[in-house]
Formats: sequence, C-alpha cells, structure tokens
Amino acid sequence: MTKTIDRPQVLKANAKLSPNDPSLPQPPQFESLEDERLHRKQRLAAAFRLFARYGFDEGVAGHITVRDPEVPDHFWINPFGMYFGHIRVSDLVLIDHSGDVVVGNKPVNAAGFAIHSRVHQARPDAIAAAHSHSMYGKTWSTLGRLLDPLTQDACAFYQDHAIFEDYTGVVFSASEGDRLAATLGDKKAIILRNHGLLTVGHSVDEAAWWFIAMDRCCQSQLMAEAVGKPISIDPEIASLTSSQIGGHYSGWFNFQSLYDKIVREEPDFLEE
Repeated sequence: MTKTIDRPQVLKANAKLSPNDPSLPQPPQFESLEDERLHRKQRLAAAFRLFARYGFDEGVAGHITVRDPEVPDHFWINPFGMYFGHIRVSDLVLIDHSGDVVVGNKPVNAAGFAIHSRVHQARPDAIAAAHSHSMYGKTWSTLGRLLDPLTQDACAFYQDHAIFEDYTGVVFSASEGDRLAATLGDKKAIILRNHGLLTVGHSVDEAAWWFIAMDRCCQSQLMAEAVGKPISIDPEIASLTSSQIGGHYSGWFNFQSLYDKIVREEPDFLEE
C-alpha cells in the first residue's frame, strides 16, 4: 500500500503570497523588545552587505534605516562614510528625529537624516526605508517617468510608486524631506528625479527587497527601450499581478533567501 505523505500544496491559480498560508515561512514573533531590536539590526546590516553585492554603493551616498521597536521616533542608520560591504551590527548608529546620536560614536549622513526622519514621521507604517544612488535607478530617474508594467516583476510597482520631480541639490533641509514624504504618500516607492530611488516597507526585509527589485526593473526597461518599443502589460492584468506579488508579505518573503545567502557567505556582519 502506498503511504500518503502530507506535503505543502502548489499555489493555486490566482493565489498570492500570503502570511495566512501555513505552508510558507512567517515573519518572526518576539518575546522581548531586545530580541526584536537585535533582529532588526541584523537585517539592517545584512541589507547593507547585499546592497554592496549589488553595486548600490556610491562613495558616501546612500542609507537604509529601521525604527527602533521600543522608541519608534528613533531609528538605526549606517555610519557616514562607511562602505556598505563592511558594516556590522556593532557599527549601526541610533539617532532621534532631532538628528541627535543616541547610540554610537560615528557621524551620520545629514541628507540621510533629512530624508529618512521625515519619511518615518509621515509614514508610521514604514518600519524601514532604503535609498541609494544605484546605477540603473539613478539613470532611469533622469527620464522623469514612472516605470511601465513591462514584466511580471515590474507589476509589483504598478500604481504603487511616485515621482519626486523637483531636484534642488543634496537634500539637507527638513522641508525638502517633508515634500519628498508627501509625494511618496502611501506608496511603497518613489523615483527621485535626477537622484535615485527610495523604497519603504513594514520590515527591513521588505524595504530592501523592493529597492533591489525596483533597480532591476529600471535596468530591464532601459534595456528594452534601447532596442525597440516594449509592449506593456494590459492595465487590468498588471493590477491583478500587483495584487499577487506586490504585497508586504511578498516583499518580506523574497528577501529571506538573500538573507540566508549573506549569513552563509559573510557571517561577520552579525558581530555585535
């Protein structure tokens, strides 16, 4: 007699990645704020290592932030001038919304504070935010256009990203950060014209994944338009696809294998 073994089922037609599916990994639950803080810092350090792998570093430019779970108007950020590929948990700096360093003894990028403090303040749901001057993101930003739904992956951003069209130099003022945050609204991503990309999420995992995915969508559209006139996905199908792959859980889930990769290959980032 053949023995029946219970196995996870294949996702059915029109299904979407969902935290309600017991066969899939779930975001962790924490017994203490200290455990949650450490988890967020580990994911943040991992995101910087991955951004270095993807070539998203550009000198001293770029920053990823995550709220502190105990003091939500404080956030952890990378030290100014430190190479993404060298960042460890112990290097992360905690600052408040006034720009004062609360934990750490390294300086913080003033533009990073101006942007992220206002985005976090305007979006209580944004646990993390990511911004860098990635090659394809900043190149696409010069066109002053939203991404088109050319591929399944690009549909994750369909009607869920915005353009900040007024480039006035390096963002050092809180008022500029406020205008950027207002343009972002409730969307997951924004194209900063002549500047780069910024993404947000309910976790570091999600914000980092959306940045990685969006930069690759910029690369894909630049390549497609370089050789011809690409065909967009029908709006109804693009909207459906967005609902299937563009949710918070999908962003979190896509990051998990990348986290496992960087833990295996560069475990020193976990040093506290």
